[in-house]
Amino acid sequence: MEPSIALLGFVTLQRLAELVIARRNTRALLARGATEVGAAHYPVMVALHSCWIAGLWVLGFGQPVEAVWVAIFAVLQLARLWILATLRERWTTRIIVLPGAPLVRSGPYRFVTHPNYVVVVCEIAVLPLALGLPIFAAVFSVLNGLMLAVRISAENRALSGAMFLK
Repeated sequence: MEPSIALLGFVTLQRLAELVIARRNTRALLARGATEVGAAHYPVMVALHSCWIAGLWVLGFGQPVEAVWVAIFAVLQLARLWILATLRERWTTRIIVLPGAPLVRSGPYRFVTHPNYVVVVCEIAVLPLALGLPIFAAVFSVLNGLMLAVRISAENRALSGAMFLK
């Protein structure tokens, strides 16, 4: 199989699987009394990530793949697995807060407040660079940075509420 197709196929299937996991976890958390915060920006974030993947397919299809960037991307996937394993049923693509649940402070959260966003920031840049698309990487990095400014602000406000601390 052509390397760019394999890489793009992997990322696309990974994102689809994450949406299934996130939807399942979101439903379970809401059933336990959790609430969603920042729902208004969620469709914009989904559109941004969908355009990123679609753009990678359009511009990156058949492009040579840079092994160094793919190796960095692989390390990022290990970090993503560590995050998912740490959060388990609390991992979602939405900001879902379970009242009374302590903040997660284990795994990568011992070192970084928002490790999943660190991984996403890196992926947004690294995957296009692996396909020789530096301008695409720069444009989507800026757009993602603007989105994350809104999202992290909303998440920090939600998580700092007294009802969420033990």
